[in-house]
Amino acid sequence: MLINLSIFLRPLIYLFFKGNNFTDPIDGKSYRKFLPYGYGKQRENALSPGTLSLERHRQMWLYLQNETDFFTKNYKVLHIAPEQEFYKRFKKQTNLDYTTTDLFSPLADVKADICNLPFEDNSYDIILCNHVLEHIPDDTKAMQELYRVLKPGGMGIFQIPQDLSREVTFSDDSITDEKERAKIFGQYDHVRVYGRDYFDKLRSIGFKVDEVDYTKTITPELVEKYCLAKGEIIPVCYK
Repeated sequence: MLINLSIFLRPLIYLFFKGNNFTDPIDGKSYRKFLPYGYGKQRENALSPGTLSLERHRQMWLYLQNETDFFTKNYKVLHIAPEQEFYKRFKKQTNLDYTTTDLFSPLADVKADICNLPFEDNSYDIILCNHVLEHIPDDTKAMQELYRVLKPGGMGIFQIPQDLSREVTFSDDSITDEKERAKIFGQYDHVRVYGRDYFDKLRSIGFKVDEVDYTKTITPELVEKYCLAKGEIIPVCYK
């Protein structure tokens, strides 16, 4: 609801929050504060008033911008469950052959189940699939599909909400009540809480995985300026 309201009122919200304390690297605009956001417990300065990006979106943008040639080299890209803060920007990039897919999203070019993707083997140079797998009962099958359609040498970024204090992922298919799911898994439509073993599960599928804590590669001042989640890891996967 907050995001939908923010879209409608975005110009007014920008004027209200305009300032110099924090900067959204996606659009380069600065604000005196960001909006709070979160299921249950709200995180302060989480949601950018301009792009509506969250911490993980801004971190991925910075990684793609500063550590890859995503914005300059010609790539065939598959974006699963595309985030609105990226969708129009990536669509406009002339260097990208950009396809979106999802079972329900109105932003999807192709309506498809991640566990049964309608694409040929070895089709895409880059796959973006963020905060999706925690919703999928058979995440092993979904990971196998991501691996199948990624080209050899290709790169994927598969972010998930992760409890880094937990060694082993927890799931329980008997928990179907939405309130219980929200309490245990962090959101009513999540089916597991990923632990640190998430990276090894990706490796078991065949991916080479770099566990990138981008907040350690920039100064603490920039982490604060961009309102990033300190210590959040970007799983950068290669085939």
